[in-house]
Amino acid sequence: MFYEFAKRTIDIIGSLVGLVVFFPVCVIAAIAIELESPGPVLADTPKRSGKNGKQFRLLKFRSMIPNAHNLLHSDPRFKKLLEEYKKSSYKLHDDPRVTKVGKFIRKHSIDEIPQFLNVLRGEMSLVGPRAYYPFELEEQQKKYPHTKKLVEEVLKVKPGITGEWQVSGRSEINFDKRIEMDANYARKKSISYDMMIIAKTPLAMITGKGAI
Repeated sequence: MFYEFAKRTIDIIGSLVGLVVFFPVCVIAAIAIELESPGPVLADTPKRSGKNGKQFRLLKFRSMIPNAHNLLHSDPRFKKLLEEYKKSSYKLHDDPRVTKVGKFIRKHSIDEIPQFLNVLRGEMSLVGPRAYYPFELEEQQKKYPHTKKLVEEVLKVKPGITGEWQVSGRSEINFDKRIEMDANYARKKSISYDMMIIAKTPLAMITGKGAI
């Protein structure tokens, strides 16, 4: 199928170019992360759901304190934060686990750069839906039962580094609206649509609009 071939070709070329262009930024980010809070440079988070539900390890620069995910689920100090995390569709606006460097790299999507490697490995695409946690999809479908079919549509395509709701500055919306936008992408996917989203991505990175 021409679309699949063209999309994969663009993914490979785009991710290689991205890794070369952003290499200096990656080096600076890695040093800054290590200096502020010694620990792994990459985030140690649970696997995500990819195409057809296949799980994979999404690569991101660490923007939080070491072991942040486990602490959220096991440390009594974060009990209220965990409750807020679940109620707010797995997005937190004021997360005390985020470091100063982490806040900056999140705002400008620098933490997402390592995902070019996920694209090269065929686990992700440059453009696509959000890469959701399996437990996130399970819990949110209980909260929003009508999203079950939308989730099925979303899992028919590879998740992306960028996507429709990311570049629209609407990353703060709840799960039901977000998954609806992701399903809409899965339905109308095309190379021209991908190019439009890619063209909008640099501005979204610079302004940090809608970033969390």
